[in-house]
Amino acid sequence: MPLLRLAVLATLSFMPAMAFAADKEDGKKSRWDVNAAHGPTKTVRFATDEGTWLDLDVSPDGRSIVFALLGDLYLMPIEGGSAKRLTSGPAWDVQPRFSPDGKEIAFTSDRGGGNNLWRMPAGGGSASAVSKEDFRLLNNPAWTPDGQYLIGRKHFTGERSLGAGELWMYHKSGGSGLQLTKQKNDQQDLGEPAVSPDGRYVYYSEDVSAGPYFQYNKNPHGVIYAIKRLDRRTGETETIVATPGGAVRPQPSPDGKSLAFVKRVRDKSVLHLVDLDTGDVRPLWDGLSHDMQEAWAIFGPYANFAWTPDSKNLVIWAKGKLWRVDAGNGTPTQIPFNATVEQTVAQPLRFEQKLEQGSFAPKMIRDVATSPDGRTLVFHAVGRLWTKALPDGTPQRLVAEDGQFEYQPAFSPDGRKLLYTTWSDAAQGAIVERDLASGRTRTLTNKPGFYYGASWSPDGSQIAYAKTAGGSVTGNLNAGETGIYLMPVNGVMARRIARSGSNPQFAADGQRVYFLTGDGLKKKLQSVGINGEEPRDVFDLKYVDAVSLSPDGRWVAFTELFNAYVAPLPQTGTVVELSKDTRAIPVTQVSKDVGSYLHWSADSSALHWMVGRDYHTRNLKDAFAFVPGAPKQLPKPGSEKGIDVGLSVPMDRPNDTFAFTHARIITMKNAQGGEQEVIEDGTLLVEGDTIKAVGANVAIPAHAKVIDASGKTIAPGYVDAHAHANHFFTGVVPQANWAYYANLAFGVTTMHDPSATTETVFSQAELLKSGDLVGPRVFSTGTILYGADGDFKAVVNSLDDARAHLRRMRANGAFSVKSYNQPRREQHQQINQAARELGMLVVEEGGSTLNHNLPMILDGATSIEHNLPVAPLYADVINLWKQTDVRNTPTLVVNYGGLSGEYYWYARDNVWEDRKLNRFFPRETLDARAIRRDTAPEWDYYYKTVGAAAKKLRDAGVKIQTGGHGQLQGLSENWEIWMLAQSGFSNWEALRAATYDGADMLGLARQLGSLEPGKRADFVVLNSNPLENIRATVDTRYVAVNGRVFDIDADMAEVAGKGRPAPEFYWQRHRDGRSFGTEFGPTAQCHCPKSGTLHRH
Repeated sequence: MPLLRLAVLATLSFMPAMAFAADKEDGKKSRWDVNAAHGPTKTVRFATDEGTWLDLDVSPDGRSIVFALLGDLYLMPIEGGSAKRLTSGPAWDVQPRFSPDGKEIAFTSDRGGGNNLWRMPAGGGSASAVSKEDFRLLNNPAWTPDGQYLIGRKHFTGERSLGAGELWMYHKSGGSGLQLTKQKNDQQDLGEPAVSPDGRYVYYSEDVSAGPYFQYNKNPHGVIYAIKRLDRRTGETETIVATPGGAVRPQPSPDGKSLAFVKRVRDKSVLHLVDLDTGDVRPLWDGLSHDMQEAWAIFGPYANFAWTPDSKNLVIWAKGKLWRVDAGNGTPTQIPFNATVEQTVAQPLRFEQKLEQGSFAPKMIRDVATSPDGRTLVFHAVGRLWTKALPDGTPQRLVAEDGQFEYQPAFSPDGRKLLYTTWSDAAQGAIVERDLASGRTRTLTNKPGFYYGASWSPDGSQIAYAKTAGGSVTGNLNAGETGIYLMPVNGVMARRIARSGSNPQFAADGQRVYFLTGDGLKKKLQSVGINGEEPRDVFDLKYVDAVSLSPDGRWVAFTELFNAYVAPLPQTGTVVELSKDTRAIPVTQVSKDVGSYLHWSADSSALHWMVGRDYHTRNLKDAFAFVPGAPKQLPKPGSEKGIDVGLSVPMDRPNDTFAFTHARIITMKNAQGGEQEVIEDGTLLVEGDTIKAVGANVAIPAHAKVIDASGKTIAPGYVDAHAHANHFFTGVVPQANWAYYANLAFGVTTMHDPSATTETVFSQAELLKSGDLVGPRVFSTGTILYGADGDFKAVVNSLDDARAHLRRMRANGAFSVKSYNQPRREQHQQINQAARELGMLVVEEGGSTLNHNLPMILDGATSIEHNLPVAPLYADVINLWKQTDVRNTPTLVVNYGGLSGEYYWYARDNVWEDRKLNRFFPRETLDARAIRRDTAPEWDYYYKTVGAAAKKLRDAGVKIQTGGHGQLQGLSENWEIWMLAQSGFSNWEALRAATYDGADMLGLARQLGSLEPGKRADFVVLNSNPLENIRATVDTRYVAVNGRVFDIDADMAEVAGKGRPAPEFYWQRHRDGRSFGTEFGPTAQCHCPKSGTLHRH
């Protein structure tokens, strides 16, 4: 029986590990061990005769091959046969290379916490670290011919997460290394070093495309990578191969005459040789697997291969097998192998979620102000301002009237009045003053616009505020003459004192105004006189994102990388760099996990901030020992007990009863077991927010609203498990969000956004719960746990760090987090361990790096987001993955490794003609992307190969869910369903991925994902049958979320219920000369609004 068909030899059930208990006890003191068991684990064993992306090398004597398979190194005779495992354990070992004398093997391993260069005896045994980097990690070791040095690719991450490489050389005994090449920017990669036999030259591949940014969907039929060589004598560099189809993975022959490399030729990756004397290039073998030139390929665009010592043959991995290729005529001969895999896998993070019913406790408490006497708290939640008598009062609405949202309260110095801003989609924004005793209000601004951060002067006679531009959800009308303004409270015309800035605040004497400028890692606190005179830079700010000056002018509080800090306010007359790490002045941390909405008490003696819905206070005497009254032992941050704001809000729940009759109903009941229940001529009965009955003979109450669905099909609402939808902006939330309406109109009733601005996404999610917004259910990770640079990065250097990040996200409403390209394996494991303790999900992304994705599966992530960049997947990966419950959201619409799926639909369909898009999406943006479009032959659309790999995984038991990625709101989720069907999924299987499997991944399958009595009433009514034509998923007639039914033919007017009319968006009210929508599709920027680095899709 072929080995690839062998059943698993042995699988142990998940067993708790002693290390799990140790993790709980100590998150900081002990060194993290990648190889230890973190949580329950099991051992997976199986035999295989094929593998995925096998790096290999040939021994100097030509008798042996060493190769990497699923993170372990194996040795076997060059003729093939049974492979001996040299390394074992969860550590991920790849890219083996024999030393010139054959006595050692160098390799890349994360066994020390992150990827570094290691070496060990060729027969196996104890390994030694050559490099010991903890951030600029290394891979691709290559020996110098004298056996004394290793040259590797060192990874440099900038503001964009995957960065670029440099070549560094390390003595085999260790050291900090010597730089050989310098990255040309943060985005274009360089790597795959190989040394000439005489040691003089170092060959490598380099991204030579236009740059200087990273670009999705590069054209591999042009030139992406070129092969260059560095002369180690002179330091000069020259290009060896740079022709259309690119050139990667250079490998010089032992005789020094030829260089082998991989090149794309139309639909094939082809092994080539170049004569180093004449420059003659010839193709050798076109049987290779698809290279990764189009992906981020930080480990190299093709797997390591090698020459035989006589320079007559090459040994290379392709199509799951090992091959000997004749260097003269290109004849391939398979080298058979068999290997026994034994790996430890952690129990995946799976936790059931419960939807609120009756009422809910908002967690996204924002825009917080404390009264001067310290007795009253005013805060924003679910679109309104609330007042709370401290400490135990019940929150009350500040303003009884509906029709607008209220934000950013600010008490007058005497506490008698309150400033706040308002927003409605029709009237736009304004600044309002409220007399707290009488309740009388007056609008201070004389025209609508975008107003933020209103604050009082110390004597209460003037108000400073910021006027800004609009955005993609609000439009940009009345957004001219932005800047910082000053306005007398008597209503005299405001005057602009600075042309840009935000968060204005007065100096203690009232004669200057401080404000923030810049963004990303280049920000400043500036000041200007109240007449616009003498502008000054006060602080340079890198990671600091908010600054609050004490009313007495003696202290500065700030938030940096989520936590709150305080320091004396220096007066030097020069610019000071403000940071938590400064040693020039005393700085102390005041919050434990997060210090949001930081502000001062009126007497400057204390700081207040929020942790989710908990209000915290710390006195200055508890922060600095030199402040009068300080205790002998200062309390630690987090030792204070927060005050719960105590707010509870009713959940939106309709009172209607609906009966949809004579429909075909695809229930997805028992979908996990493959049951394909379809009820013909059935009735779906909904009472309130719940499905009451489903079947062919359902009794219909007399009071029910009956909708004849003859000829139509009802399916569960679609679950977009990887959505990005209008969640990257800051500021006011619209009363009608066009992206939400677009998703609903296309049948999406649940969205999980794995990268969003925390304040924005959870503010809108809670407005949806309360019924004040219309849209799908929204769940999110909030801000990603970002591993690259930025003022929102998540620094994870211990389990305690991971715990703190997850606690802060959970405090604002997240039940999942996204670990996004944290560079070290130990960081992934620490985040997973913290999630296990807190009952949270972790959706991880390897960023198109196979050697990150596969360890994430071992470490028990909830789901791998995006596809593995290699396809097809072979028996090794399939047999490993199927024995876990780690899921996959392949997002074929933006698949890694080849042309993204969205390009297919733009090329094949007249997307700009879609009626729903023309109603619920900014038309100008749609036209710009959709009318003129790129096209390619069918074989160039790599997503079909990726989709076939997903089908293979699903058939093996790995659950697949759909994610539209925000590429084109609503429609891209449907594209994802269609592409699964194109890739071999049956229509029902594709629907299951978009409904039940998505809900199940999120832990919501008991409440969503199928049409069964007792579940929430989320469903879509289709005009035709998607089981016959999968493209019927987009032919929507009605959609319901939480029992509220919307008529798509009536432009999403609500049927019964609140009777809400069809929405009106800003572009229907006015035109404003700016284009919006590109942030959120088409060709959406995914995480990119947070990246700070220009790039193209």
